[in-house]
Amino acid sequence: MEKQPNLSPRITLHPDIRGGRPCIRGMRISVYDILDWLASGMTQKDILRDYSELEKEDIEAALRFVGERENKTQYLVS
Repeated sequence: MEKQPNLSPRITLHPDIRGGRPCIRGMRISVYDILDWLASGMTQKDILRDYSELEKEDIEAALRFVGERENKTQYLVS
């Protein structure tokens, strides 16, 4: 069984919210939504303006979560 990354209190996992994806503080905004927005060119300032319920620390927690998870991922090369 794969060990989950250390969850920040800002990252929540609930099976009834977004299919159990990691979300921000129990909201319907997932960690991966934040990554998609950043990847599309939005700045943290843009995200915080458009999603006033988010805080700067939420974005930072999402990035830490994904960084920890990626660091523990093993890839098979054939």
